[in-house]
Amino acid sequence: MIQRSDYGRLPDGREVQQFLLDNGRGLRLSVLSYGGIVNGLWLGETNLVLGFERLEDYVERNPFFGVIVGRYGNRIAGGRFALDGEVHQLSRNDGAKCLHGGAQGFGTQLWQVEPDTPRDSEAVALLLTRVSEHGEQGFPGRLEVSVRYALLAAENSWRIDYQATTDRPTVVNLTHHGYYNLAGGGSIERHELSIPASRYTKVDEALIPIEHAPVEGTPFDFRTPTPIGARLNAPHPQLLRAKGYDHNWLIDREADRLRPVARLVDPDSGRQMEILSTEPALQFYSGNFLDGSLIGLGGQRYEQHSGLCLETQHSPDSPNREAGPDWPSTTLRPGQTYRSSTLHRFGA
Repeated sequence: MIQRSDYGRLPDGREVQQFLLDNGRGLRLSVLSYGGIVNGLWLGETNLVLGFERLEDYVERNPFFGVIVGRYGNRIAGGRFALDGEVHQLSRNDGAKCLHGGAQGFGTQLWQVEPDTPRDSEAVALLLTRVSEHGEQGFPGRLEVSVRYALLAAENSWRIDYQATTDRPTVVNLTHHGYYNLAGGGSIERHELSIPASRYTKVDEALIPIEHAPVEGTPFDFRTPTPIGARLNAPHPQLLRAKGYDHNWLIDREADRLRPVARLVDPDSGRQMEILSTEPALQFYSGNFLDGSLIGLGGQRYEQHSGLCLETQHSPDSPNREAGPDWPSTTLRPGQTYRSSTLHRFGA
C-alpha cells in the first residue's frame, strides 16, 4: 500500500509530496519528493531514523538526514578532479572540499516520484527520477538518474536500487544518508556493530583519505560485534581527528553482488538491521557533529551520537586516485549504465 499526501511548498512555490509505503508486515517507509528524503522508517511502532517534523527544517538546516546523496557521496579533495585531462571545479561546501555532491546536491533537489510496479517478492515500490544537467554543481555530463525504493512482502526489508546514464564522461557515487537509531531515541553508543572489513581508510586533518590501513589492533576493528561506545573515546589519532568514527571501510567480500556489509543490533530492544550491498566500501559515521541544536521528530533534541550513518559507497576521493583494486573507478561514460543496490533487512 502507498499513500500520497501534500507535505508543503518550497520557497519558490513548488509542491513537495510525501509517500507512505507499507509492506503489511510491520515495516513502513515515509519518503519526500524533496531530496528523496526518508523522513520515517517504522518497525512496528518504533521509528528507526532521525528527521524533522517540518519541510522548512529540511530546506534550511538539514545535516543530510535521510537524503539521496549525489552526484558523489562523501568527500572530493579540493572540490576538483581531472578526467581525460580536463580539470572540473566543483561546488565547495565543506571547507575546500566537495561533500556529498556540493551545496545543492541531490538531497536538496525536487525529484519526480511515482509508485512503481512491485517485482518478485516486493510488496510496494516507489520510483524517483531526475535529470542532473551538465555543469550542475560543477560535474560534467547530463546525468539521468533513477532511485527505486521497495519494501519486500515476505520479510521486513527495504531495498534501494540506483541507476544512472550520462551523455559525456563523468563520475558517479550514489548512496543514502539515513541516520539510524534502532532504540528509537537516546544514544547509539550501546548499539553493537559488525563490519566484515579488515582494512579502513585513514584520513588527514580535513578528513581526506591518506591510505588504506589494517583494522587489526585498532578501534576500527568491527569484524566481531562490538558496542560502538566501547572505543569511541579512545585516544587514537584517527578518532581524535574525526571526533569519533567518520571513516571508510573496504569490505572484504567481492563487490558487484549483494552481500553483507554491516550488521547493527540494539541489545536493549533486540532490534537489528543487516545491510547488504553491491558496493565495495562502507562509510560509518557516529553522529559526531550533532550538538543538541537540532530539534527533530517527536520533539527530540539530537545530541552527539543520537544517530549513526552506514553509507554504502565507493571510497572517498576516488576521482583523484589511480583506479585499481583498492580504488575502484567511479567514472561513468556514455553507453555505460551505473547500477548499485543496497538492502536493509530488519528484525527483532
